[in-house]
Amino acid sequence: MKSNEYLFMRRILLLLFFIPLFGISQVFKHSHKGEKITHNNYTLSYSENHEQAEWVYYILNNEKLKGITKRTNNFKSDDKVTTGSANPSNYKHTGFDRGHLAPASDMKISRTTMSESFLMSNISPQNPSFNRGGWKKLETLVRSWAQNYEIHIVTAGVLNSKLPKLGSSDVSIPKFFYKIIYAPSEKKMIGFLMPNIKIKTSLNNFIKSVDEIEEITGIDFFYNLPDEDENFLESNVVYSDWNFTNFSISSSVKNNYSSSTSKSISVQCKGIAKSTGARCRNKTKSENQYCYLHKNQSSDYKAPKKSNYVGRCNAITKAGTQCKRNASTGSKFCWQHK
Repeated sequence: MKSNEYLFMRRILLLLFFIPLFGISQVFKHSHKGEKITHNNYTLSYSENHEQAEWVYYILNNEKLKGITKRTNNFKSDDKVTTGSANPSNYKHTGFDRGHLAPASDMKISRTTMSESFLMSNISPQNPSFNRGGWKKLETLVRSWAQNYEIHIVTAGVLNSKLPKLGSSDVSIPKFFYKIIYAPSEKKMIGFLMPNIKIKTSLNNFIKSVDEIEEITGIDFFYNLPDEDENFLESNVVYSDWNFTNFSISSSVKNNYSSSTSKSISVQCKGIAKSTGARCRNKTKSENQYCYLHKNQSSDYKAPKKSNYVGRCNAITKAGTQCKRNASTGSKFCWQHK
């Protein structure tokens, strides 16, 4: 009995030790068609049709980056996948790397998390020049952001029914890979979509909004965010909000992913939150210094003409398709396209 009590108290003390070390982070959710699998440091949705994950989600911060566990290279099948995951032999003599989705370098906090990063459910076929080149550079860039604030990462290959298979296996070979990064404390989000080939240009040329990646993948990312936050964050990318030191910004990226007031800097919204009576903590580049939630508090705000219309937003996106959001009350357009 005493032995059991000792073990119980030891577990409680370990828990109390790790809570202040890592904190308690909100976990965000993503739609999934596959089997949802949870490991110690990441979660994934496993697609049996493609024998790999349709997404892998994990949280990264400076404390986790301080881990010192060495790379293990112990690739192995994931026993948690009830239908059976891919196995390391599927990749032999195919010319493709066993490419990590959640990188081993992000999993150094313990032997367990490092070993789990080599489960085949976290692996996808990658062109060697892509895996060891552009994809690796992107992983390095993302880690540099995690040194400054906690980020939430969702990543995988873009899966569809037209993909070729790896040798005689059922493992699909993605033509594109995506990575989405969300920094809750900074209220910003950014996405990347990269072809599975040697990357010869700047990473910045592959920046995408999350809305664009959702349209390509058919996945609803971060769907448990408040609707207004999700809509705003996923449709907007402001490259200047992210530190691309040593990663040059091309002029085309500046034009495509700057806010309409790109000459100004991000400032705290002047609006007052009705729920707390305190100043809004959102950042904005609006000339009147009010964010999308509080723009009606500005002295120069002009309300749009009211309409009895109810339905989908009438606006056309940059991609040339109709906006997928519902129109705001009294308008034919959503909050973004008013």
